[in-house]
Amino acid sequence: MNLEQARENMIKQQLRTWEVLDEQVLELISQVPREDFVPPAYKNLAYGDVPLPIGEGQTMMNPKQEAHIIQAIKVQSNEDVLEVGTGSGYLTALLAKQAKHVYSVEYYDSLLEQAREKLSQQGINNVTLEQGDASQGWSARSMYEVIVITGSIPILPQIFLDSLTIGGRLFAIIGDYPLMEATLITRTGNTEWSTDVLFETELPPLVNAPQSEQFVL
Repeated sequence: MNLEQARENMIKQQLRTWEVLDEQVLELISQVPREDFVPPAYKNLAYGDVPLPIGEGQTMMNPKQEAHIIQAIKVQSNEDVLEVGTGSGYLTALLAKQAKHVYSVEYYDSLLEQAREKLSQQGINNVTLEQGDASQGWSARSMYEVIVITGSIPILPQIFLDSLTIGGRLFAIIGDYPLMEATLITRTGNTEWSTDVLFETELPPLVNAPQSEQFVL
């Protein structure tokens, strides 16, 4: 299979038709080989419009979701990023190509070590990988310009909003199945945030994601 052609087709047929039109984002995605981050058994599906299993019951987002995240948060070269859920390491790589530094937290040690090896093979060294449960925030550093949560969450803990610098952006997919919304939140003041719902989608939940109250009749 010609993976370079598959990557080009993915950009034209999936990303552009799904309103991922930022040329810098498309160029970034064309430069990072997604096939190097998927499990070997699924290499030929690296550019398909499907989530892929990566182990530990976890899945890799589809390319459209990943591209929309990068387009929405607009990471700058002087910014620090917190990524909650390293997963395959592919989104970590995209973030690292734009950011000053990425702090990425993964619940499963096996996935973390796989991502560490893949990032090293790509020569990406502005990433700090840590194992732990960041579903209720991550206090290794106090403030971040950008936060990306890579699993869906029914409710967004306030600690994530408080961990944004003023002008900082957070991307999360918020809600319960089947209604989940890809949401961009920007901190506009000490106690002020603006919210922009980007699109509806579905994504498996973040490990230990805080749950909304369930009403029982």
